[in-house]
Amino acid sequence: MLFPLKILLFANTDWYLYNFRRSLALTLQHAGHEVLLLSPPGPDGKRLQALGLRWMPAPMQRLSLNPLRELRLLIWLIRLIRRENIDLVHGFTIKCAVYGALAARLAGNRPRVSAVAGMGYVFVSPSLKARFLRPVVRWVLRAALGGRRGRLILQNGDDVAVFDKARLIAPNHIRLIKGSGVDLARFTPRSEPLSSPPFRVVLPARLLWDKGVGELVEASRQLKAHGVAVEVLLAGEPDAGNPAAVPENDIRRWHNEGLVHWLGKVDDMPGLFQSVHAVVLPSYYGEGLPKSLIEAAACERPLVTTDMPGCREVVTDGVDGLLVPVRDSGALADAIERLVHDPALCERLGEAARRKAQAEFDERIVIERTMAVYEELLLARME
Repeated sequence: MLFPLKILLFANTDWYLYNFRRSLALTLQHAGHEVLLLSPPGPDGKRLQALGLRWMPAPMQRLSLNPLRELRLLIWLIRLIRRENIDLVHGFTIKCAVYGALAARLAGNRPRVSAVAGMGYVFVSPSLKARFLRPVVRWVLRAALGGRRGRLILQNGDDVAVFDKARLIAPNHIRLIKGSGVDLARFTPRSEPLSSPPFRVVLPARLLWDKGVGELVEASRQLKAHGVAVEVLLAGEPDAGNPAAVPENDIRRWHNEGLVHWLGKVDDMPGLFQSVHAVVLPSYYGEGLPKSLIEAAACERPLVTTDMPGCREVVTDGVDGLLVPVRDSGALADAIERLVHDPALCERLGEAARRKAQAEFDERIVIERTMAVYEELLLARME
């Protein structure tokens, strides 16, 4: 970029910033830019600070609908942007993308990038609350994303089509960047073949119903009934406050029944992927481009996922993984059993997945394209 900038990266959790955007923040900082990371308080803020990054807690509640509280947050953001003299605001997830863009406009029409990773709860949930919020969010998105100094980053072609059809933003202001990328030097294939049986599969995700947790448990039940030796692992925790969170009592009950082995939060994801035979994500959540799938692909693991936006951006059925219909535990069980009985297929799919990760999902590609969007906005500002 042309000159040192002060850039605000704003997300709804410090966990997101640490796991999805720390490489972007470090790259920007190493390039001479000043980076401020902003999110509600949490345990990963200190981890960001330990890397030499500046992180600040925001007075934000992810699921709040209180108008006064939300207005106070917006005013707080505007004052922060002015006080810190921020040159560019980059917001991640719908709420932060909207609030970040609105605050940037109201704080002097500053350049702003809104990154929406999938359509999320508001757009995919059938709940009354989500249906009520949907038109409100659409209206706010139009207000927030408009203007020459704004850009919208989406992660898959399906979402681009949705935003284009809804006319939420000018089509020439949309940029397609596939996910947040993967560190190919950290996520690498296992050097030696895994021993078997049992065949081990893992679902690495926040434990939400719409991540396909229930379908995987039912698939495990079916495989067990058919005498197929499979160990099913759940790597993640319920997302507190999310309406779709799986109750911890259910997870413990499944664990006690021998249907799953619950690992909880896992910090060493490369080690986890290298220790399993396959990775599954039977999601019907509004995914952008699932990071867990591209990390597993980089580790040369065969993937089983659903034919859903975002997921099918990562997996081509029969080439680098297997696609199954949404909410179909029988098809999921069949796909897992197919891998159990065909080691050569596992190897072929895994090798193809690694090649795709190298060609399309390298985080260096993602960061380079993101910084190009920043430069595009700054050049437009100078015109």
